Formats: sequence, structure tokens, C-alpha cells
Amino acid sequence: MENFGIYIIITKPYLSYSAIAEKCVAHGIQMLQLREKHLSDKELIKIAKNIRSITKGTSTNFVVNDRPDIAAICDADYLHLGQDDISVEDARKIVGNMKIGLSTHSIEQAKEALKKKPDYIGFGPIYPTNAKAKPDKPVGTEQLKQVLGFSHVPVVAIGGIFPENIEQVIDAGAQNIAMVRHFMQTDEFDKRIQDLNNLLKRKR
Repeated sequence: MENFGIYIIITKPYLSYSAIAEKCVAHGIQMLQLREKHLSDKELIKIAKNIRSITKGTSTNFVVNDRPDIAAICDADYLHLGQDDISVEDARKIVGNMKIGLSTHSIEQAKEALKKKPDYIGFGPIYPTNAKAKPDKPVGTEQLKQVLGFSHVPVVAIGGIFPENIEQVIDAGAQNIAMVRHFMQTDEFDKRIQDLNNLLKRKR
């Protein structure tokens, strides 16, 4: 099972989409997801194609959230699906054998998701978060430990993770971490990537 470390999710970024994609490639970030629910399809496709042109041929995998049609159109590396999105089976009719990640918000959902043979699962929110309009109930680090114990694919810890609580998440065993607001609402993107990479290396 290959872990990928920092998982970047682009949502209403302070920097431009292309700048973030270029920085992710430069820092060797393995997972870069586009998650923009407020844009029109036309805008989303334009941005997705631009990000794809930057990541293509690099070690940075491009992930499209929610939309198998747009993932297929822009030749993404991964599709990411939430609990309320189209089923994996139906998504496969659009994206073929593209890699797929699934969001989970409880032990039961994680177990059900793993039966669908995803390439990774997201698990959270670990802590309270307002990064989503309707946030799920926080799962905490104890449940995270349990999921890490039985998952045979990488688990991405997500939700309410900031510098002040990240060490507890890493100590619970997480090797893949998404911090949405921490990376999106700053002009110090490079420094924050370096700081988290250094912390992950130190903790391993």
C-alpha cells in the first residue's frame, strides 16, 4: 500500500488555480484535487483542463471531485466521490477504469466503501469544520486509528486539521493528510507545504 502524504484540495483558493498546480508539481505533491461546487460546468472544465495540462507527465496526480463527466473530459488521473454522489458502478460507465477515491464519515461507511474496491478513502471530518456547507459529525482520532487498522488502501485524514492539532492526527497513524483552509487561504503556500513535509518526515 503506497501512501502519498499531503493531499491538496483546491476550494476557493487565495492563489490562482494554475499557480497552485505549478507549486504542487514543484513540491512533488502526489494528489491534487479540484473541488469547486460554485462554478458553472464551462468554468470547471476550463480550470480542470488547465490544471491537467500542468500536471500531465509529472508525479502529481490530478483528481476531479464529484464529476465523472468532467474527470473523463479532462483525462484526470482520479475521480473522487462523496457519499451523496453517483455510485462507483455508475461512475465506471463514464470513467472506465480510472482510479477512484471515496469519502467516508463513519466506521460503517469506511467498511462499506472498502467493499467497492476504491484506490483510497477519505475519512473525516477528524475535527469540527466549516469547510463544507453541511459538515458531518467529527469522527476524532480514535475512530481514525480504527479505520487505519482495517483499511487495505491509503486513508486520507481530513476535516478541521490545523497546525495546532495535526500532531495528534499523525500520532494516530495518519500518513495521508488534507488541510483545506490551511493551504487555500494563504499566500504562503510553499512554506506551509515545506513545514508539513518536514513534520511528516520527523514523525515517521
